[in-house]
Amino acid sequence: MSLDDVGRRGLFLLGCGKMGSAMLQGWLAQGIAPASVWVMDPKPSDWLTGLAAEGLHLNEGVPGAPAIALLAVKPQMMGDALGPVTALGGGETLILSIAAGTPIRYFEEAFGASTPIIRAMPNTPAAIGKGITAITGNAAAGEAHLALAEALLAAIGQTVRLEGEHQMDAVTAVSGSGPAYVFHLIETMAAAGEAEGLPRALALHLAKATVAGAGALAEAASADPSQLRVNVTSPAGTTAAALEVLMDETDGFPPLLRRAVAAAAQRGRELAE
Repeated sequence: MSLDDVGRRGLFLLGCGKMGSAMLQGWLAQGIAPASVWVMDPKPSDWLTGLAAEGLHLNEGVPGAPAIALLAVKPQMMGDALGPVTALGGGETLILSIAAGTPIRYFEEAFGASTPIIRAMPNTPAAIGKGITAITGNAAAGEAHLALAEALLAAIGQTVRLEGEHQMDAVTAVSGSGPAYVFHLIETMAAAGEAEGLPRALALHLAKATVAGAGALAEAASADPSQLRVNVTSPAGTTAAALEVLMDETDGFPPLLRRAVAAAAQRGRELAE
């Protein structure tokens, strides 16, 4: 199935908040017409309301047999919101969930195990087309379903396939929650610069640009991050002095991030229970 087929059969979104809107914006940019899209959202944005004037079906119920049903409501709201959508189970509709901490088995109970279901974990840089999304499917989701999900998710950035759902909590802890870690790094770098005498606005500008540039270099370079770090570090220089603190095995970045990622992964497992 291609994106043209999705446009012909229709696309249904249950919930259209920040992530759902980012994805929908990408799909519309890829050529899917507003008239091919159904959205159910109790508090639609002005942008969605504007799209309704262009033909998007806003809060008009669930279409008969759309190609894709994207489940984009918060996990704690899923139980109440899912009821009308379960009629799509057992048919030709691919169920694609981006609800954090909600396992595939939950949706198999709602839609039936014969329904193709893919669980995805995007992250917030999807809002500017720079996200990365990990996907995994149930036994009913074949290669064609996974390829279709990848084609749709390409609208918001990169996509990777997991070996299985057992990897999803770790993915959530690294890339799903990871942008918050980076934002906090920017905050703390800027605060440290301010403590050293820089004006707050300048310190924040420097921190943002440095993190953005280093991330772009890390992704573009053939060398791994360890080598890039070495390239920046002159012996007995300023960077070496900082890294001696940051790389301390007792209270530096390595043990701190291990604890942070482990805490996020554990919380994901708890949410799935």
